Amino acid sequence: MRATRLHSYGSPLKIEEIEYPRIEKPFDVIVRIAGAGVCHTDLHIIQGMWKDIARPKLPYTLGHENTGYVEEVASGVEGFEKGDPVILHPLITCGRCPACRAGEDMHCEKSLFPGLNVDGGFAEFMRTSHRSLIKLPRDIDRSKLVEIAPLADAGITAYRAVKKALKSLFPGSYVAVIGVGGLGHLGIQMLRILSQASIIAIDARDDKLELASKLGADYIVNARRDPVAEVMKITGGRGVNVAIDFFGGQATLDYGPRILGRMGRLIIVGYGGELRFPSTSIIALEISLEGSLVGNYIELRELVNLYLRGSIRVIHETHPLEDVNEVLERLERGEVRGRAVLVPHRS
Repeated sequence: MRATRLHSYGSPLKIEEIEYPRIEKPFDVIVRIAGAGVCHTDLHIIQGMWKDIARPKLPYTLGHENTGYVEEVASGVEGFEKGDPVILHPLITCGRCPACRAGEDMHCEKSLFPGLNVDGGFAEFMRTSHRSLIKLPRDIDRSKLVEIAPLADAGITAYRAVKKALKSLFPGSYVAVIGVGGLGHLGIQMLRILSQASIIAIDARDDKLELASKLGADYIVNARRDPVAEVMKITGGRGVNVAIDFFGGQATLDYGPRILGRMGRLIIVGYGGELRFPSTSIIALEISLEGSLVGNYIELRELVNLYLRGSIRVIHETHPLEDVNEVLERLERGEVRGRAVLVPHRS
């Protein structure tokens, strides 16, 4: 089968023929990939940012936002059969450790992460576990199955952060969405549905701010100007109740804490920069700085239900597997609108 593989850090991915994945454990499932989302994390993997954390054995196949059809199931798998359309939670988890018992799949002590430390979905087929699968309606259109692939990571990552934010949002409050990319455009829609706060979208690109307005943002702020002054003007000098940083670059981490009001919360989703903020300000304003990591299985099910009800849509573009390096280059330049999805099978 065809797969897109990382052979060395800092080098383009290679498309090559590799062996079809085989059933190895009683709860394995082989999935025929319909759509595989392309993520900034894929760029970070190629750059070597994850090599000492995930420790993958090169070469291996990237791709951690996946949908497809069940192709083959192991002897212990019940409730799934060949042809079932599915979306895959990005982790393969044990189900027995304290984190799994608590329902927090992304903190599983024995997890595997297809696309980060084992073969992922930038291929025609991939192996996962029955625990990772969410069955979709049998009659779902193939184009919809491709469209929702980014929900498997970008979607639940945004959704988990938004759910954390909700406890601080009420009528008359403000929430800032920093970065209107693959995650931020979903976060705006979720906030519009689930909260009554006024939404302030912040980005450095005019096209992304235009998209934010169309998706329900009440205010837009161009980060190339003075985002702190603009936010304070909008909020009457009070600052926002919550800011969600979907970008996590140095510039956003520098101004993110400074747009918070008293008892405000900065929820950090994107990564790459470092927090540099006086501890006296944290104490005096009683602000909170917190991280948010992916999302759990139940959160993915909730998100899929929102999508199937028509409450959110995934702005996306599709590409054949052969275009992966071009897509990654465009993603790095900030030229992808919403999310890019690879379609490994031509039909």
